Amino acid sequence: QVQLVESGGGSVQPGGSLRLSCAASGFTFSRFPMNWYRQAPGKKRELVATITNTGDNTNYPDSVKGRFTISRDNAKNTVYLQMNSLKPEDSGLYYCNVYISRDPYRGQGTQVTVSS
Repeated sequence: QVQLVESGGGSVQPGGSLRLSCAASGFTFSRFPMNWYRQAPGKKRELVATITNTGDNTNYPDSVKGRFTISRDNAKNTVYLQMNSLKPEDSGLYYCNVYISRDPYRGQGTQVTVSS
């Protein structure tokens, strides 16, 4: 079955960096675009990065553009999210997501806390 396992979260001071990873299994990873979302308490879920199946194209909302970079390694069935210049408002549960035949799949997420 589809399985997505995130890692790499943690606590960091403002201005710091983290690199999140999402290991995928149970589907042909290289065929599907991948997404990173975040969810903070009391806030709407936010799509923070998207990458095409080949990795040729990426997309970000203005809130993270220029600070976050999504990438993937199709040989390792893994998608990454490099987060730089982190701000307190970046705190939340980050999870990767894939749509397969219009059905959404996600992992359990990894917590990111940005605080001084």
